[in-house]
Amino acid sequence: MIKILYLEDDISLSETITEFLQDNQFDVTSTYNALDTIDKLYEQNFDILILDVNLPGMDGFEMLEKLREANIMIPAIYTTTYNSIEDLDRGYNIGADDYLKKPFALKELLHRINAVCKRSFNTHSYIVKLDDDITFDFQSNRLVQNDEEKRLTHKELELLKLLIKNKNLLVSLYTIYEYVWSPSETSSDSSLRIYINNLRKIIGKDKIINIKKQGYMLVI
Repeated sequence: MIKILYLEDDISLSETITEFLQDNQFDVTSTYNALDTIDKLYEQNFDILILDVNLPGMDGFEMLEKLREANIMIPAIYTTTYNSIEDLDRGYNIGADDYLKKPFALKELLHRINAVCKRSFNTHSYIVKLDDDITFDFQSNRLVQNDEEKRLTHKELELLKLLIKNKNLLVSLYTIYEYVWSPSETSSDSSLRIYINNLRKIIGKDKIINIKKQGYMLVI
């Protein structure tokens, strides 16, 4: 299931959109200010951000700028009443992936989310083919081999999603530890190797390459 972190300080609007997205099979966490949003990002892993711009204190522009500076590259969609070309330029230059002007139709938001997710997963479907007989579905978090679902632990699942999103690219150990382990947990090379080996048993030893002392690469 796609995990969304949704920042909107209008509680009524937030509840409406959160309910709509949950009805469309998204896992949504709602926040109402920038600081709480940043805290959530360090506590949990998310696949996409939906950010209001006009907020008290730190606005959406400033917040996303801080996230990008911290190398947090989760795809982000701005929702805002701002409509000048200068605001549009600022949002995209900071690192937004899309920009939706308020008021907007709920279905338009849904289309924007789907489009950003497809670009992020580098595929035209939520279902990614890992081999001739193996697929992974980002919507349901299901890894299937020959029509049989393979059970994964939470960390194996998060690790696989991270590697798929960066397929054919080297994923550093630092990025893996930041994404798969929460700040309160202790990570280790030995536990990571166990998760990698478990995934290799399913999708093939030649699919996950170990670049010694640097990270891992999923080759598909």
